[in-house]
Amino acid sequence: MRSTILRAAGAIALAACVALPALAQPSTAPAPADLAKEQQQRQLAQPGNNSPVWKEVRSGVPQTTSLPGRETNVLIQPEGQTWRALRVPIATAGGALLALVLLALMGYYAWRGPIGLHGTPTGRQIERFTPAKRMAHWAMGISFAVLGVTGLVVTFGKSILLPLIGYTLFSWLATLSKSLHNFLGPVFAVALLVFIVLFIKDNIPRGHDAQWLAKFGGMLDRSGKTHVASGKFNAGEKALFWILVVVLSIVLVVTGLVLNFPNFDQTRATMQTMNLIHMIVGLIATAMACFHIYLGTVGMQGALEAMRYGYVDEQWAKEHHEYWYNDVMAGKVPRGSEPPAPAGVQHRPA
Repeated sequence: MRSTILRAAGAIALAACVALPALAQPSTAPAPADLAKEQQQRQLAQPGNNSPVWKEVRSGVPQTTSLPGRETNVLIQPEGQTWRALRVPIATAGGALLALVLLALMGYYAWRGPIGLHGTPTGRQIERFTPAKRMAHWAMGISFAVLGVTGLVVTFGKSILLPLIGYTLFSWLATLSKSLHNFLGPVFAVALLVFIVLFIKDNIPRGHDAQWLAKFGGMLDRSGKTHVASGKFNAGEKALFWILVVVLSIVLVVTGLVLNFPNFDQTRATMQTMNLIHMIVGLIATAMACFHIYLGTVGMQGALEAMRYGYVDEQWAKEHHEYWYNDVMAGKVPRGSEPPAPAGVQHRPA
């Protein structure tokens, strides 16, 4: 009997706290006394059932608080449950997309192999990327790669890595990933802006890009006999630049900064929306980046060396970027500086 009275008294106090703000303004809601009486009767009939009180708390209606800030007068935001529920199917779909892309690239490599040269290298080098452009590319590319890997750990680590490596190791990995992701985000934003400024001129679409797209650059010709001329960057590279670098990466930067700096007084609804957009765009961007990473490493011979050292052989330039090669040979485009000679060797004039 005593425990029943104590539960009823506690229910009356809780109901009064929830209903107290209604005294400050006219309302059609039931009076606090009525709510308390209803809760008392419910406790007697159904002990432990606080449904009326929690229904009021979960309504999301602002109450009264002494804490400053936006939404501090809302105890529970019901939309948060919707956000949590949406994350699971979105992450699952994004993970499936990423897995399909990786499987497709492995299958393409097994079918086609690396794209090499048909002619014999001339030994004469053309500067393809200046040191400034290479630095901008690696700064943006490395920060993007780290952000992508750490983002995948945060998104899928609990369901994939945790069962494999255990709680202790995963806790260290998750903490490290979160810290790297948060601190590298602003670095990536600056590197991205510099990269866009340096590379936008060579990625402006041209009329001959349509021919490359129509034949997909001859990449589906296993014999490699299909030759499609292109400028300094082909249509596929330009598509990646505008879609991945300009559009998707800028969206990632904006949404990431909103999430990274909640002290700008964003609402919970804003943070939840930005989180979903950031995850969707991040998974799509990571999948698209896999194509670029593949062609820039094992997919095309000489591509990695071009960005690593800045120079390509004339034959490589002619076979892969013929319009740019012709402009260089005709003097319309600067040939660039001579490659550095090995120690003790001096370049002879051509």
